[in-house]
Amino acid sequence: MVSDGGFIVNSGFESANRESAVPFAVYAWFGTGSVPVATSAAPMPYERTLAHRALQARISKEMPKNVPIAADENNYKAGAQIYRDNCAVCHGFSDGSASPIAQGMFPKPPRLLKGTGVTDDEPGETYWKVANGIRLSGMPGFKESLSETQMWQVSLLLANADKVPESAKALLTPAPPVAMPLR
Repeated sequence: MVSDGGFIVNSGFESANRESAVPFAVYAWFGTGSVPVATSAAPMPYERTLAHRALQARISKEMPKNVPIAADENNYKAGAQIYRDNCAVCHGFSDGSASPIAQGMFPKPPRLLKGTGVTDDEPGETYWKVANGIRLSGMPGFKESLSETQMWQVSLLLANADKVPESAKALLTPAPPVAMPLR
């Protein structure tokens, strides 16, 4: 037996006791309902840093390096329609407004058509995010619901959102409100 800062520990189990204390404390923190899980709560300590680091490491390891479709008007228009149907509800339209769904999310979904969006990302990085989604962010993976071509079309559109032709831009504006008939 050895005295260590007020604790008497068996020298054969010193490191095992210390190593198991941290996971147990984290487990207890989660198990007592003390962890901020509501979308309106502040992020946990280091949550953004750890999540960002893990995501970037995985994407850089797995993202495709070559784009298998042409960056042309037809693919941009197809990508714009896919964006309108699947992405705009969270990421917004070119006017930058956030939908009621996006306003209640945590983390807030990035406005992909406002500012630089993801135009500074490689298309393969955006493709990876579209295909696989991002755990605990609200971003779903679309590889079960969109074809590989469709995922590339929307990824190519977003990588070049600041350069797409007017025919594609027209699809990226919100639809005018529909008037409800009076009774």
